[in-house]
Amino acid sequence: MIVHLLRFSFHPETTEEQKAEVLTLMRRTASVESVSFSTVGQNLGDASEGFTHGYCVGIEDLDALERYLYDPVHLEGDPRIIPHIAKIAIGPDVSDQPDLDLREKIMALHEAKLARYPEWAALMDTVPEVRIF
Repeated sequence: MIVHLLRFSFHPETTEEQKAEVLTLMRRTASVESVSFSTVGQNLGDASEGFTHGYCVGIEDLDALERYLYDPVHLEGDPRIIPHIAKIAIGPDVSDQPDLDLREKIMALHEAKLARYPEWAALMDTVPEVRIF
């Protein structure tokens, strides 16, 4: 199992209605076939870090992760989600798989998606603060 975690906060000008729509879109992405379990909601971490919400998905293996990355629901939702994100922390992900090269394999899948969808990479570049763990 690969557990992928995001913590994030919205732009101050994002309305409550827009926040609700973003969370709905995230829950829709988190419910695609390749996801084994998920939760989307309030961040319970240290409020001084500035993250208000979290997104967590459990994905069975690398094949499921690749399906998740390219799922049409995921690809369609991100352009509607990302413009509302002011700050995001990606990871640290965790896994119960003993593969010592798993992080590199996951990063290779991510890099392949960036190469295939440069507009997605450009959209991510619009987020003012991105932390990758």
